[in-house]
Amino acid sequence: MSLEAFFDRHGKVIHVRQTDVRGSAPREAGAEMFVALTATYGTIGGGQLEYMAIDQARAMLRQGRASTQMNVPLGPEIGQCCGGRVVLHLSQLSAAETVAACARETADHSAYRHVYILGAGHVGRALAQLFQHLPVRCCLVDTRAEELALSDAAVDKRCTALPEAEIRQAAAGSAFIVLTHDHALDFLLTSEALARPDAAYVGLIGSATKRAKFETYCRTSTPEVSTNALICPIGAGHSTDKRPHVIASFVVAEVMARLTEPQLNTKISA
Repeated sequence: MSLEAFFDRHGKVIHVRQTDVRGSAPREAGAEMFVALTATYGTIGGGQLEYMAIDQARAMLRQGRASTQMNVPLGPEIGQCCGGRVVLHLSQLSAAETVAACARETADHSAYRHVYILGAGHVGRALAQLFQHLPVRCCLVDTRAEELALSDAAVDKRCTALPEAEIRQAAAGSAFIVLTHDHALDFLLTSEALARPDAAYVGLIGSATKRAKFETYCRTSTPEVSTNALICPIGAGHSTDKRPHVIASFVVAEVMARLTEPQLNTKISA
């Protein structure tokens, strides 16, 4: 559900925003959530702090209060052990503030990094299942319509005879995970992704042996392409379990760790 749909479904809503954080806390300053009498949207970190904020917000709705502030120590007195202190500002949203909040969410979503899954086989579909829940714009690409049709993930799906064109046209800072049904196609797509100096992540499914073969391929076919940034095997060093969803879980963690590196975000936005 989008924030706009949440507002449409519920009448009056309290905006809870974390305005100051000192020491350790579940979320950073600026974290926000929206509270209606029977539902919430977003989170300020969960736990007792969030329960207290929801109770306060619903009391405001019942009593008709417009705004208040909470200064909360995150210690034993509220059953949390973070040790920090946070300040929360709670306010009932006006019509203009509701529109502004929806616009902020739209802007946030448009800034999401793109993740291209090149290959809709078992692991590719498992990756799409996980990425659909994360703050990225995920695209599942394959040359085979029947394989794409097997994915029910809420991601962009593209059937194309030229998947390399998707790589060339991708936004700066995109991540590329290559795991097609064909080794030759894998090598072509991986070299295309590595040719982009602005790629945030380039991963190729396979083994150390496959990496060695790919490096030989690059030396002979695309000597201008460096393989230094290549991740292959993907999700390596975490588990020997080769079930698709297990592999996918480690790869998603690997990609998200890369996409959320502060220095990468600074570089892409510069």
